Amino acid sequence: MTVHFIGAGPGAADLITLRGRDLLASCPVCLYAGSLVAPEILAFCPPGARLVDTAPLALAAIEAEFLAAHARGEDVARLHSGDLAVYSAVAEQIRRLERHGIPYTLTPGVPAFAAAAAAIGRELTLPGCAQSVVLTRISGRASKMPAGERLSAFAATGATLAIHLAIQALAPVVAELLPVFGPDCPVVIVARASWPDQRIVWGRLGEIVDRLAANPIARSALILVGPALAEEGFAESALYNADYVRRFRGGVP
Repeated sequence: MTVHFIGAGPGAADLITLRGRDLLASCPVCLYAGSLVAPEILAFCPPGARLVDTAPLALAAIEAEFLAAHARGEDVARLHSGDLAVYSAVAEQIRRLERHGIPYTLTPGVPAFAAAAAAIGRELTLPGCAQSVVLTRISGRASKMPAGERLSAFAATGATLAIHLAIQALAPVVAELLPVFGPDCPVVIVARASWPDQRIVWGRLGEIVDRLAANPIARSALILVGPALAEEGFAESALYNADYVRRFRGGVP
């Protein structure tokens, strides 16, 4: 028996990986985050599978489902939204599985920031402008931010920021970033990337709060901000330059 943690991707059912889809089809039990995972993805589960929505469950109840499946010798597909590497609450589940000696695997999924970048048609790293993407958030009820991880400090590097779980606190986010990025810095909010009701709002830091005031976004949104989002005069990468010597174009290894 194995628990397979699977990143379901950002929303659209066809953005789950082939490995994730095949694991879903092989497991008689599926625990899924019903508040975030598209119900269409559950169609990949086998007929008669036990489907458990973990949205209303505490960690102890999820652990009990793992133990019950282990006693029955049934593999479990543990389906999370997005990718498992960030903000997934997988680590505490793994810790409990290890205590019980239950094997597990992790299958990555398309992360929210990648889906958002695709939705707006932008590369988040541009030569000479920004070569880093910072995946971050703000303090919330579920998790507090470490003292040294501040939006203003990340912004000072000039990197593109992908701010998760913060749309409900857009005004404080903007207030912290304005002194560093300035009011003309581009910002885009992508709500429910890849879902049928996806929404995209472009703006500048100095105006974005007012732009959303009349038609606010309540949840499931990513805030992307940084100079690279609107840069047009960036240098082109040398990777595809005809004069760039590389082994795949007759250069030395």
